[in-house]
Amino acid sequence: MTSVRGDDPDRSGIDEREATTWTRAESQPPGAGGGVPVEAVDEPDSASGTPWWKETLLLVGTALILALLIKTFFVQAFYIPSGSMENTLEVNDRILVQKVSYWFGSPQRGDIVVFDDPANWLGEEDGTQPSNPVTKALSFVGLYPSGGHLVKRVIGVGGDHVRCHDGVVSVNRVELRESSYVTLADNECIGIWRVVVPADHLWVLGDNRDNSADSRAHMGDPGGGYIPVDDVVGKAFVTVWPIDRWRFFHRPATFDNPALNTAIGVVGGTFPLGAFLVLLPTVYRRASVGPEDVESADRTPR
Repeated sequence: MTSVRGDDPDRSGIDEREATTWTRAESQPPGAGGGVPVEAVDEPDSASGTPWWKETLLLVGTALILALLIKTFFVQAFYIPSGSMENTLEVNDRILVQKVSYWFGSPQRGDIVVFDDPANWLGEEDGTQPSNPVTKALSFVGLYPSGGHLVKRVIGVGGDHVRCHDGVVSVNRVELRESSYVTLADNECIGIWRVVVPADHLWVLGDNRDNSADSRAHMGDPGGGYIPVDDVVGKAFVTVWPIDRWRFFHRPATFDNPALNTAIGVVGGTFPLGAFLVLLPTVYRRASVGPEDVESADRTPR
């Protein structure tokens, strides 16, 4: 019999009797008498030890939460149900609306905005919404283009004087050059009207001026046709479907005219300074004499 020596690195400190017992126990099949008992261990469904169905639910739940967060704070998809913005937006176009621009600011003149229906305007335009539970659920989390909103172009912001005269729209007495986006290039507005946009509101028009139930059509309504800024969902920035209509939207150059911001403010903004300059000599004279002198000066016959 071969003995196991103490200097054997694998069997150091084990005598012959112990080594024989150890060898027998190791070599016997499970369940054999004298062998080492082996318990059955279930193999995990995956390397992480998590069942596949739990992983699937976790992934789907995470995706839905991310989609809802993206829709709420960043980007939302919409489709165009009417021709009020032709030819900028066509019927059945799919657009993306970003909300980042208005985190720390308000809509600007020339922006194409999507907004909630302020006063049942959708009764005059097609406000079709997703019709079955699946599309409604996808729309809720932002994975399907939403309906039930309106899309128009901002023409006037709070404080602006917007006017239509001789077929031309003017803002703060500055005529807009709208031929680059208005369908009716030779007649950019119809009729004669003039409004002053309240603070925190917008005056909006459709690019298809002859077929758009926009602010003009609701001037007699309780809201006066003005859109509260708080009702704005976001700013349209790209058409994503159909593929051949893929394009980004930019603010038309006519709205970059600095005169739009100063035409009305010239009188109102400079009047206090002008009045101060006119009264400055009198203020200085009164400040440089004593009370007795002021009284006597007031009694000096003219």
